Amino acid sequence: MEDQREALRKIITTLAVKNEEIQSFIYSLKQMLLNVEANSAKVQEDLESEFQSLFSLLEELKEGMLMKIKQDRASRTYELQNQLAACTRALESSEELLETANQTLQATESEDFPQAAKQIKDGVTMAPAFRLSLKAKVSDNMSHLMVDFAQERRMLQALTFLPVPSAPVIDLAESLVADNCVTLVWCMPDEDSKIDHYVLEYRRTNFEGPPRLKEEHPWMVIEGIRQTEYTLTGLKFDMRYMNFRVKACNKAVSGEFSEPVTLETPAFMFRLDASTSHQNLRVDDLSVEWDALGGKAQEIKKENKGRTASPVNSPARGTPSPKRMPSGRGGRDRFTAESYTVLGDTLIDGGEHYWEVRYEPDSKAFGVGVAYRSLGRFEQLGKTAASWCLHVNNWLQVSFTAKHSNKAKVLDAPVPDCLGVHCDFHQGLLAFYNARTKQLLHTFKAKFTQPLLPAFTVWCGSFQVTTGLQVPSSVRCLHKRGSATSSSNTSLT
Repeated sequence: MEDQREALRKIITTLAVKNEEIQSFIYSLKQMLLNVEANSAKVQEDLESEFQSLFSLLEELKEGMLMKIKQDRASRTYELQNQLAACTRALESSEELLETANQTLQATESEDFPQAAKQIKDGVTMAPAFRLSLKAKVSDNMSHLMVDFAQERRMLQALTFLPVPSAPVIDLAESLVADNCVTLVWCMPDEDSKIDHYVLEYRRTNFEGPPRLKEEHPWMVIEGIRQTEYTLTGLKFDMRYMNFRVKACNKAVSGEFSEPVTLETPAFMFRLDASTSHQNLRVDDLSVEWDALGGKAQEIKKENKGRTASPVNSPARGTPSPKRMPSGRGGRDRFTAESYTVLGDTLIDGGEHYWEVRYEPDSKAFGVGVAYRSLGRFEQLGKTAASWCLHVNNWLQVSFTAKHSNKAKVLDAPVPDCLGVHCDFHQGLLAFYNARTKQLLHTFKAKFTQPLLPAFTVWCGSFQVTTGLQVPSSVRCLHKRGSATSSSNTSLT
């Protein structure tokens, strides 16, 4: 008996759930019926408005063309009437002159004949009839104002509801990735004059190939694009690829997205390795601030250091680079004494790389460059053969120098607040630029025997590093033309 009751309860529960589903569906159907009424009324109103607009345009066009015909008719009528009046007056004058001539000819015995004949001759010479052009000044043909609406009639007869636009096709050959900008170009497979605008979507990813359904980063949307190309500017390439897709929209509906494409966004990405930093430097991802009490603060936080001491373990980093260095300089191996230094966490062992550093102008001392991983914990940037840097000193007196192997060269250039660093490992070139103007400040020529790491130093100040940057076109052109040689210093190689 109890089993039957339990079975009946399950049936009742199942029926109750099904009843709720049906009730919900009924409500949905009723709502859809209301929406059909409202939406059909709306599109009918829009259709009537469009046709009224077309009628108004046709009426306006008709009035303009009728006015043109009336103006042309009035102009021709005026010219012809003037010419007719002139001809009539000339004919009357000529008839009077003819009658006088006949009378004079009949009076052959008159003594005044010679004089009268001369007067008639002079009159004929000056007669208006002989100064008239016997050609109409205007034509009576009005065919140039005729119209033929056969083509337009066919177009009007072909009017129908707006079709769904086709999916655009992205042209990879014409698309371009350069200077941290992406120019995307696309075309329509079929000509469609009804397209109003395009919608572009993009997102960053670390995966090559077709976009994945599940991604950490959402699609970013750009609407209202009127042309078949668009340039995204000021991007930070902190991931290896970007997915793109685009769709066309007319006044009523949008079409399907294009086949998505994945473009590589090569750039040098790194973080600051907090495990290498001097205790007086407070490191936050890509920012560093001098902290006179940093050593004591570090002792207090030492026990909590485990998971958060290095940004290498940050979950926001995405897929780690195989060149990224593990946190191996913690504790006794971190920089100390007066080497207020911190290194990047990604090795440079080939290719061209570029990054920028903005430091606070009131920093007492600041340096930026590269160093071997073997740079000693007591060694300062530029004072050993294992490091190269530009150094700004605002203590006592301002100096701007290039340093390597404990040799320095004073730079004859204003100190910019933002420095660009360009490193070509295989060419043995390390160049520094004013990041705002791309003015070359100094070039080191060297034969790098070990992988390099970005290196920074600051005393009583702070700085911010920007990574994920491509080598700017202007910088690469200067490098290729060899124009940097005039600023190189062989004594510092």
